Amino acid sequence: MELQLLRQYLPNGTNGSLIHNGKLLCNTIELPWLNNLPGRSCIPEGRYKLTLRNSRRFGQHLLLNEVSNRTLILIHPANSALLELRGCIAPVSMLTGAGRGVFSKPAFGKLMAIVMAAIKHEPVFLIIKKQQHDHPTTVGGTHTAVL
Repeated sequence: MELQLLRQYLPNGTNGSLIHNGKLLCNTIELPWLNNLPGRSCIPEGRYKLTLRNSRRFGQHLLLNEVSNRTLILIHPANSALLELRGCIAPVSMLTGAGRGVFSKPAFGKLMAIVMAAIKHEPVFLIIKKQQHDHPTTVGGTHTAVL
């Protein structure tokens, strides 16, 4: 299975649309692009295999494997990239600004349900790329998802 993350790069954060089977699954927030600087930048565009990971802090979540010059790049709940992320990706139900969103836990739960069902039978990959044009879910630069 492949998921696509279509990014919009902004000075104070990176906003994205997470696409599954051609439809918007949820939005995402990340740190701004700062040349892959560990702990301060979102990660480079590319194709990453996702695996399940468990920790005391986040419980069960996702790990992006083989990220260039980075370790422990996760997908976990967060509502503010600058305050809560160190290079990871957070699903959100709705974007509220650059690198900010709301209702991350329901969006994360929806993503995990889809990944958990697929990962038992096939590898799961995340393809990250720049949004080339307005996606059908874009309204005035803000992406919305209904959960």
